[in-house]
Amino acid sequence: MLCYFGDGGTSEGDFSEGLNWAAVFTCPCVFFCNNNQYAISVPRELQTKAATIAQKAVGFGLPGIQVDGNDLFAVYRATKEAVDYARAGNGQVLIEAETYRMGAHTTSDDPTKYRTSEEEKIWEPRDPLIRVKKYLHEKGLWSDAKETAYEEECAAKIDEVISHVVGLGSNPIHELFENQYESLTNSLEDQKADLEAFLAWQSRRG
Repeated sequence: MLCYFGDGGTSEGDFSEGLNWAAVFTCPCVFFCNNNQYAISVPRELQTKAATIAQKAVGFGLPGIQVDGNDLFAVYRATKEAVDYARAGNGQVLIEAETYRMGAHTTSDDPTKYRTSEEEKIWEPRDPLIRVKKYLHEKGLWSDAKETAYEEECAAKIDEVISHVVGLGSNPIHELFENQYESLTNSLEDQKADLEAFLAWQSRRG
């Protein structure tokens, strides 16, 4: 099993319980922490006093690996080695991939309130997409012309799918509530009735 979570997740009880359980029962698990330095707006240094998240593995009796999370090949190698180790019956591994969230956490988030533009500029050249693109260019496997052609191909496919979906029309209301339980709960019945009443009211308004 390969389990992914963020640096903020390591402050949750589930993290410690999961690692402890897996270690006690030698479960074939790889715990992968995507450390992007901020759990929404809380910086990593306020999440833990540990120097690294990877070293937390020691307390649970399992190996911990810290890897450059912006290096595609390093992440692949570390993950493969950890998975092979777990599949061989050796137990679990904790991987900490150090990366950075360049954008906002959500559409309602404002990163300028908790980090500086100077900090973002330090991480910008480490972006994995920039690094992989540079690697592919150096190997002659990618070019600006290929990138433009690929973008145009993707845009055409997206337009095609959107046109198809729009052409299908609206789904019937009952499909929003079915296929979750064998029969609708009282709460879902109420929600369905409220929605139908609202749509009927909206329709009468024109």
